[in-house]
This record gives sequence, structure tokens and C-alpha cells, in this order.
Amino acid sequence: MIAGEAQARPTSPGRVFQSCFLAASSPQQPQPISPQLNIVQDFTGGGIHALPNRGTRSCGDPDFDERIHKMLEDWGADEKARGLIGEMMMTALKLAKDHASIADLKLFNRALREMRTASRMFAPYRDKRKVVVFGSARTAEGEEEFQAAERFASRIRELGYMIMTGGGEGIMGAAQRGAGRASSFGLNIRLPFEQRANETIEGDQKLVNFNYFFTRKLNFVKESHAVVLFPGGFGTMDEAFEVLTLMQTGKARILPVVMVDKPEGAYWNTWRSFLAEYLLKLGLISAEDFHLFKVTDSLEEAIAEIEKFYSNFHSYRWVGERFVIRMRYPLEDAALHGLRENFGDILGIHALEQTVQLPEEANEPEISALPRLIFIPAKKNFGRFRQLIDAVNDGKLQS
Repeated sequence: MIAGEAQARPTSPGRVFQSCFLAASSPQQPQPISPQLNIVQDFTGGGIHALPNRGTRSCGDPDFDERIHKMLEDWGADEKARGLIGEMMMTALKLAKDHASIADLKLFNRALREMRTASRMFAPYRDKRKVVVFGSARTAEGEEEFQAAERFASRIRELGYMIMTGGGEGIMGAAQRGAGRASSFGLNIRLPFEQRANETIEGDQKLVNFNYFFTRKLNFVKESHAVVLFPGGFGTMDEAFEVLTLMQTGKARILPVVMVDKPEGAYWNTWRSFLAEYLLKLGLISAEDFHLFKVTDSLEEAIAEIEKFYSNFHSYRWVGERFVIRMRYPLEDAALHGLRENFGDILGIHALEQTVQLPEEANEPEISALPRLIFIPAKKNFGRFRQLIDAVNDGKLQS
């Protein structure tokens, strides 16, 4: 299923960043990582971890601050989480002092409740890679796109992935039928007109009903490890541009995005032509942005795009200004030289080095043994970052 089963050798720390690793031990030999193991769930690619620790803020009254801390202690809140939970409580108290409108309070309250419900639902499945499938709710069962979505979901499930959809009919129902109830998540939306869940996911504990599109879309991006889009309407376009915007701006981690059409279909090719003819020619996007997605009418190519992305690449995160790529296996010196030669435009004067876990990554002990590539980007062109990840997967591994 995943290429590159050769045993890895420990690598020595890079010269440029050697001072960062004096306290780090030599890496253990990484074991093969299947799609079911050691899945990093920070959808910002480390942006959350890299935020400065300013400590718990105050609600403006030291007595209330102390009462909140005591309440969290009495409640049994995890010590590491108390600061953030305390800040949420303090923010709620400040809303009262701000005399926030009832309409705003309803929105904030329901949004937080929806996020908590979804988080609790996904929690038992953190160790599973998930593919989100988007497409029209109006696609009929007999149409080629419906049948392609069903076949795709069945195939990707056999490779160990779970499927997420919007929980409705059409392409969503096809994908969940292909994946089966046990391997499906449904993130449904309450609409003025009724949108009932499809028969595969209806009544399942892995179905969540959202009131707001923004909390629903956040969960799609936060929990997914690949995005597959079949032809659809406004909603599908919205979801396509949402995930591309988040990746292009570095607000969400880079992941495979595949637009799948029926055999010889023109839907996504027409969409790509629009991007090239208007957005690119007008200078509104860059040529490198086209590397953030793939258009195909082949299910084999769609599946291969996802599988190859995780063949050696595991994940990445930011540690301050440093970009840290975690791999399943280290690369040979010749492959490293090739990366330095071909990606000098984003590496700048800082050398790309292969090394071990940074001390700042200690909060992810489950992947401490993985080798790293580290550099300080000269410019943050995320289309080029995607090309770098592809090159890491193409690079020759140490044996």
C-alpha cells in the first residue's frame, strides 16, 4: 500500500541548526507507518504549536481569575488544558461586560457547542486517516459520477482510509455507500428546507448535524488528510476554493486535493481552464498554485495521488520561522543535494538539512523517531512547498 519499506539509518544533526539539537538523542530506526498510525491532527501545520505562550490572560478581576483557576482544579481539568479553558471562561465573562447582543451570544454559544460535539465524535478515530468527498447532492444514482464516487470510496476504504461527506444524498450518499457505515462520517447541515441524512449514515453515532456552514467546513478541513471533489454546484465550488485558499495562504496544512470527473468528462477541465484564462493571466494567482490540486477522470490516478503523498512524507509543522518536514525514512545524500539544487528559490541562504526531532516538537512524542528536513523559507510559496513534498516522496531513500 505504501512504498519504501527499507530500514532507515540514523542521521546526524545539520550544521546550520546544530545548536538546536544538543539535547536531542539520536533517532531510533523508524518503523513503517500505516495510514492508521501516528496521525497529526493540527490542521494549521504547526501554526497553533508555534504561537507564543503568553500565559493565561486575566478577565480583569484577580479575584475572579483565582475563582476560575480553582473551579478548573475542582472540576478535574487536565493541567495542560487549564490555561486555555480558563481563557475561554474569561472570554465568556468579558462578553457579559461588553453587553453583547443576545443574537451574538446565541451564535457564539452554538458554534462552540457544535465544535465540541464534533471534536468528541472524532476523538476515538484520531489514529485513522480520513478522505473528505464533496460533490452534488442532486446527482442521481444512475449517473456516471455517482457510480465513480461509490467505487472510489470502496477502493480507498480497502486501503485503510475512512470517508467523510456532508451526509446528504447524491455524491455524498454514493461515497458513503461505497465506504460503508462503519468507515463513514457524516457532517450534515440544517437548512430551511429539510436535508435528511443518506440511508448509510442516518442514525449513526458518526453523524453530526451543524447549524453553521463555517463550523462544518472547519471540521472538514481540520479532520481530513485528503480532499476529493466530484462535480457539484455552489457548495462544491465553495468547498474547493475554501481548501485551496487555506493551503495557498498557509492557514491549513498542505494535503492532496483531487478533482475527479467521469471518463472524458469536461467539468473540472473547464474549471481549470477558467483559472488559467482569467485568474492566472490577470496575475491573481501564481502558476505554482496549480500544484495544489490535481484534475483527473481516472479513479486509479486519484487514489495514486493520495497514496503517493504519504509514501515517505508524514507531516510538517512550523517551529518559529523554521519549516520542519517529518518523513518515514531518511533520504540519501544525492537526493538531498537535488532538493537543494531544485528548490533554491524557497530555501534562500539557509541550507536544507536532514536531522532529528527538534526540542520544540517534544509535545509529539509518538513521532519522535522520524527523520526531519528543516529549513527557513526565503519565501512562503505554498505551491512550491507542495512540489517540495512531491520531491521528498520521489527522492531515493537511505537503505
